[in-house]
Amino acid sequence: MQERPSILVIDDESGILDTLRILLRKSGFQPETAQGGKAGLEAMRSLSPDIVLADIRMPQVSGIDVLAAARDQDPEMPVILMTAQASLQSAIQAVNEGAFYYIQKPFSNDDLVAICRRAAEYRALRSENKHLRWEIRRRDRATAVTPIGKAKCFTDVLALAEQVAPTESTVLIQGESGTGKEVVARYIHELSERSAGPFFSINCGALPESLLESELFGHVKGSFTGAVRDKQGMFAAARAGTFFLDEIAEMKPSTQVKLLRVLQEREALPVGGTEPIRVDVRVIAATNRDLDEELRRGSFRSDLYYRLNVIALHLPPLRDRREDIPLLSESFLRRITEARGEAPKSLAAATLDAVMAYDWPGNVRELENALEHAVILSHGDFVEAAALPERVTARKAEPLVAEGVPQNPTLETIERAYILWVLQAEGGNKTRTAEVLGIDPSTLYRKLARYDADAI
Repeated sequence: MQERPSILVIDDESGILDTLRILLRKSGFQPETAQGGKAGLEAMRSLSPDIVLADIRMPQVSGIDVLAAARDQDPEMPVILMTAQASLQSAIQAVNEGAFYYIQKPFSNDDLVAICRRAAEYRALRSENKHLRWEIRRRDRATAVTPIGKAKCFTDVLALAEQVAPTESTVLIQGESGTGKEVVARYIHELSERSAGPFFSINCGALPESLLESELFGHVKGSFTGAVRDKQGMFAAARAGTFFLDEIAEMKPSTQVKLLRVLQEREALPVGGTEPIRVDVRVIAATNRDLDEELRRGSFRSDLYYRLNVIALHLPPLRDRREDIPLLSESFLRRITEARGEAPKSLAAATLDAVMAYDWPGNVRELENALEHAVILSHGDFVEAAALPERVTARKAEPLVAEGVPQNPTLETIERAYILWVLQAEGGNKTRTAEVLGIDPSTLYRKLARYDADAI
């Protein structure tokens, strides 16, 4: 509520409106007036005042009608009713309908101002309590979806996510598949001012381009075969919420242009439409690909990249945050056993050794799936190593760099050998390896994947 509470005065007599406007302005309020109940309803909808002061007896639309409309519009809005023909019946009806106060004309100016000030205090208190309850619920929801991890490379990312969450800035989350990009996006949403709104998510690589455009922006009837009615797009449906665009690098250039318009103009043009639709949504995008490389190849628009990359979060792979594996395993085991209606299980010592030694190329998602596989095959209170997928327990140690060097090696062979040599020198830590090499971590992961060494 404003420092000068806004108050809408509704009466069918212009002289009373003028008098009350002057009185309330001098008393520290911000008054607006409407002559008659019908005009009062329109003003109440457009102004959303802090307080309404209305006469009961007005032609066509009475003060009781105004009160009912105020209850529907905002149950917290105090409504003060006044009348020159007081009766016990109308007073009881006003109170039963939810009036804040009932005052009889003629009244003293001091009495009316005192009542309006109490109404302003009531509104401020209700507003503060509502905000506190909302803040508690928001924090509770955020706690429930807080990503799990204590590794510094991961907590640094979370700290940045928490810092950017209350803003309206677009966020770009980069990281390998399975690192938890959507989990972090939901965490940002729950900590944001939009947490009461919807959280929409779509995988841009999972749909054909034509269908993706229709889902994102909507379409008008007859715009293509099968468009038998208008369809609202997800950008419009996500109003006042957050829209998570996963695998944004899979989006075709033509769709990228339309997305750029959403980010720049805050409007979306439905497929086959001519009139853009205003959108009110925060965008969080994610990709497991190196967007710098995509820019060089020309498959991703630079203007869209800079619009998306306002705040960049780089999620580390699970192999670079091994100290988080026990915490994640405990959480996954609890969730899996609860869903199956079973007693909690723990990892046997040998099982913990196995999951700690494995490099998890599929990251957190692969760990969760492996543990679900193990829970299904385990009996008793412990998950045994033998119940894990064979790929987790049957890995053989191999040297990172081959001892033999081919004659006249290609440039790629030399690059591969040098990168793996640095990786070995850094104990397999890819973050430090990328720093030594002077390249972005995502570039390193891409090269290792090409060398078929991404699981090292």
